[in-house]
Amino acid sequence: MDKKLQSVFLTLLAILVVFIGLVYIGGNMMGIERLQTGENPVLRFVFVIIGLLIAFAVYYATRTNKIWEVGTREVVWMAIGAALYAVLSWLFNGTVFFVPSLSQVSLRPAIAIPMFFGYVFGPVVGFFSGAVGNMFGDALTGFGLSPQWSIGNGLVGFIAGLAMLFPSRKKGLDTVFYVSGALVLIAAVIYLLNRDQVNMLFFDVENNIFGDAQISPLAAFSILIGFLLVLLVRFVFRENIDTAAAVTWSMLGNIIGIGFAAISDIWINGFSPAAAIVGEFLPAAGPNLIFAAILVPLLVAAYAAVQRQSGR
Repeated sequence: MDKKLQSVFLTLLAILVVFIGLVYIGGNMMGIERLQTGENPVLRFVFVIIGLLIAFAVYYATRTNKIWEVGTREVVWMAIGAALYAVLSWLFNGTVFFVPSLSQVSLRPAIAIPMFFGYVFGPVVGFFSGAVGNMFGDALTGFGLSPQWSIGNGLVGFIAGLAMLFPSRKKGLDTVFYVSGALVLIAAVIYLLNRDQVNMLFFDVENNIFGDAQISPLAAFSILIGFLLVLLVRFVFRENIDTAAAVTWSMLGNIIGIGFAAISDIWINGFSPAAAIVGEFLPAAGPNLIFAAILVPLLVAAYAAVQRQSGR
């Protein structure tokens, strides 16, 4: 078997094994409540497999590219990325300290981790960091597991890493930006047509319930705010192609990855398309995009500084 094929296949298989181990062994066999998924666990794993197949299909279509080589260095970064994402997700989900959200906008700055790891170390590292890190973060938080959302987080890092397919980071960057902008605009229009939709991700701490209020305009339009921030980053860092590319590809990864997870709930939870897009996608993807525009440039700059100091 080709070494790259073997490496990618084993990484995707490892993600699936981790998910099955947590849900079926920890949640079902051992009865640990925080490791249970709720209704339709089989269908959830159908979408997990679909997400893994999407990643494999992208690999196979571009299999001659060296970005698919996975060695000891990449494995180490996978472990570090997943651990950082899990711990930071746990912290900012309010288990250790509660971060007040403004008008239903959830704060998940940890999403910058799979974006950064994917862009710098490649799509395989980004996928593993996002998927496994989110799965363990959910387990630590105790809200129950949603494997398809963890795969969506994996796709965030995976797509951010696809920038490495191009020898020149400028190539295809405008296309990625315009596609992302079109998707953002479509999501905003869907909100305007469904403004009475409740926010399925809004957590009422006092009453301990989800989805009890309509999505606020700030939560809905946070994705537009994030897009404008990305545009600003591209303008400010127009001479720094690494920063511009990192933020732009992370934006596309966030939209597609979180979109995949939200749309899967149309079948898994029986949501209407409006509930999936307005009630789940917007309040999750919008704040993520804002943090991508703010934190990813800082991480890329810090990593570049470390590389310069080490002489690499």
